[in-house]
Amino acid sequence: MSAGVIYTSRAEVVIHRFAPTVLVLATIVALFLQGFLPVAFGGRLHFLGIFDLPLLVTVFFALARRNPVTGTITGCVIGLMQDALSAGYIGLFGMAKTVVGYTASSLAGKIDVENPGSRLLLVSGFYLLQRVVYLVVERGLVRDQVSVEWLHSLGAAFANGLLAIAVFSLLDRFKRRS
Repeated sequence: MSAGVIYTSRAEVVIHRFAPTVLVLATIVALFLQGFLPVAFGGRLHFLGIFDLPLLVTVFFALARRNPVTGTITGCVIGLMQDALSAGYIGLFGMAKTVVGYTASSLAGKIDVENPGSRLLLVSGFYLLQRVVYLVVERGLVRDQVSVEWLHSLGAAFANGLLAIAVFSLLDRFKRRS
């Protein structure tokens, strides 16, 4: 083994726990801000609509817990709550965030999720994954013809990745070792 290289086995990966109130309050705040900020102040903050705060909460808790079952359930519940508060069809965000929650929690044990650079890349990737799943379900099941704006989606993915660095560092304060 070379000097300076540290190998961590899968058994040594830290799994974090949270008080249930942290998950509930983070979800409520994210959903409230997601619905309120883009229309606040007479609609002058419409650019804030590119941020997906419920996605950030889903990814954070899925990565921190490292359990695919809880990641899947977290994604499903947050997605369905977002669907219920939006004008779209019920279930679209639920399905997309379920896939993201499962994938995030499955990957968490295999890569370093505490590094800000990896958080930026992961959240950007999960934003695009959510977008693809949402569009596939919307076109395939609902039969809606929506335009795919990939350049806008790439910019939004990067913006969400940058925001995730700040949001995750705030939520890191509530972690407890399992």
